[in-house]
Amino acid sequence: MKNKFENIQNTPQNIDYEGPSWTERNFAFPSRKIRIGTSFSGIGAIEHALKKLGLNSEIMFAGDIDNDCKTSYFSNYDIQEKDWHSDVHEFDARPYKNKIDLFVGGAPCQAFSMRGKRKGFDDTRGTLFREFARIVMECKPSIFIFENVRGILSHDGGNTWDVIKHTFEDDCGYQIYYQVLNGKDYGIPQSRERLFCIGFRQETDFKFPAPVKLTTSIFDYLEKSFDKKYILKEKGINFVTRELNHTKSFTQVNGIIALCQKRNQQFNWHGDFIFHPVKDAIDKDALPIRNVKDCETTYFVNNSTSNYVISEDESGRFSMTPDPSSDCSSGVFRKLTPRECLRLMGFDDTFRIVVPDTAVYKQSGNSIIVNVLAAILKQMDITKFVE
Repeated sequence: MKNKFENIQNTPQNIDYEGPSWTERNFAFPSRKIRIGTSFSGIGAIEHALKKLGLNSEIMFAGDIDNDCKTSYFSNYDIQEKDWHSDVHEFDARPYKNKIDLFVGGAPCQAFSMRGKRKGFDDTRGTLFREFARIVMECKPSIFIFENVRGILSHDGGNTWDVIKHTFEDDCGYQIYYQVLNGKDYGIPQSRERLFCIGFRQETDFKFPAPVKLTTSIFDYLEKSFDKKYILKEKGINFVTRELNHTKSFTQVNGIIALCQKRNQQFNWHGDFIFHPVKDAIDKDALPIRNVKDCETTYFVNNSTSNYVISEDESGRFSMTPDPSSDCSSGVFRKLTPRECLRLMGFDDTFRIVVPDTAVYKQSGNSIIVNVLAAILKQMDITKFVE
């Protein structure tokens, strides 16, 4: 099948460095209602992005296999039970044909069978990507956004991406643009590289939004107080202060830009942690206070902006007070709270937390950074594609 968009230039370095910044762009039709559909919906990054942009939207369908995701989703967005699918294999998108302005999802992608096939939809049998592509073909959205890890470009020697690209262009009939974008380039202090593939049903000239200067750090996203349960005990302290974890970039203490959050971050000691000096008045016998001289590495005390001294209030929570002159020779280590993890994915505090901590850590690590999606929507002016 001949690709109707084959003569349109589309390179992996398709970023708009010449036009006005996406931060300065306005929506042409801000009052239009955007009909959205999502699969592998998680906690609704695109839904939250539309909300933060102040746009009107209507959720036509959404779905995820994780029941905790459903609980979080239903607590934060306006959706009816009939419009939710828990098993994407059983979801029929045909009733929504030509009724979706924007379809978004990030299906996990396995390697595809390449035995004599033509590198298209026929090669995707048994994979979750096949379900994503099927939904695109069934509901025919004006635009779709497919998000995945950057490694998908080189997965299986490039064969996986070849199949995906041919499927979107030849079988689905969309013009696609794709680009690896990093969250730290779009206003969030987290180094999280992800591939964004955008499909347009109609011929469209598009370039991805250019990076902007990062003006915040992890410390701007910390809660003013936190529960004692987030403070690390001896075993955790020993792990996160190992020289090996620092040199391998597995673990970071008092970093400026967060490491990439992961779906299993609640099950290991890799990721970001905070070191707090403690005030003299605190009951030190009740806390696992560590002298930094006893740690393998002292890299975490070199950043004066991180000296948030903690003190305990009457309720047993710990309050943070910035004090660059504090003594950093000893203190406590803690992990990020679920709220802090959500903030570092672009979810503001209007997002309600209604599931256990372990579920929130997983949901945050699985999500798409909201700010990157917002930048993409502003860059293309999503309101121009509403039918």
